[in-house]
Amino acid sequence: MKREILYTMKMPYRQDFLLEGFRFGEGEKSCAVVGGIRGDEVQQMYTCARLVKALAEIEQRGNLLPGHEILVIPCANRFSMNVGKRFWPMDGSDINRMFPGYDLGETTQRIAAGLFEAVKDYRCGIHMASFYLPGKFVPHARIVNTGYQSPALGSMFGLPYIVTREPKPIDTTTLNYNWQIWDSATFNIYTQETSRLDDDSATNAVDAVLRYLSRVGAVKYTCYSGYLSTVISESELINVLTPAGGIFKALKAPGEEVRRGEVIGQIIDPFTAEITHEITAAAKSMVFFAMEKPLVLEHEIAFKLVCRKTAENGN
Repeated sequence: MKREILYTMKMPYRQDFLLEGFRFGEGEKSCAVVGGIRGDEVQQMYTCARLVKALAEIEQRGNLLPGHEILVIPCANRFSMNVGKRFWPMDGSDINRMFPGYDLGETTQRIAAGLFEAVKDYRCGIHMASFYLPGKFVPHARIVNTGYQSPALGSMFGLPYIVTREPKPIDTTTLNYNWQIWDSATFNIYTQETSRLDDDSATNAVDAVLRYLSRVGAVKYTCYSGYLSTVISESELINVLTPAGGIFKALKAPGEEVRRGEVIGQIIDPFTAEITHEITAAAKSMVFFAMEKPLVLEHEIAFKLVCRKTAENGN
């Protein structure tokens, strides 16, 4: 294992900005894994740290196979993380909306450029990402349809679902999109938390990456075979919206089966604790996403459901 400073930027206050990575093996640039880009992505950083530890142990046992190089970057934004801000503290800009970056541009453009230069030549790119909605998902990998995507390669992770989605204009400046444009097979992997730690989902994500690395011949690692992944489009997910504002209470968790018309959530009056509205499932389905937010407004996404017919067709 080589611990390296991949990018340095002089700062007018406190210490310099450093982008640190851990390099394993030598040879073809097989896989790069990036953790927290935003300042609240503690779970994503922790998952990559767990991956660094696992790869170091694999290396000590002599099970890194020759001809492959693996790079892991646990955190690409320690400044924001140190002060507890999701975006860049000085101007509120989002590094993951600045790719491929510009080395003579604004601060976050320069950081994005330094990060992208370090990872763009790897055959596979994995981003431990967080979602814009607060809540929990069924473990899955997500791919933006750029024309360069490879859902079949994503099945090597052994996760329950591979979700594909059509890119929106805002996606063209993300790490995932630009990684693909530079001819890398790229996946976002989602775990259960963002700002809090979840050991079980971190373990599942680390196992998924090691399973992939084992199947492409980069490491010798024995683990359970995982799932036969179901590939679905994000457009096939059923959004269930909150009917009114108030205190939100989810009655079903990701992975649970629900029937059409079954009550899966409640809206509670914040002053009287009376149930004002019940949220029901629109079809026989499985809960793919459940929001974790105590106070909600009307028409927020409370759940995302996978219709059972869609899942069966995906298999």
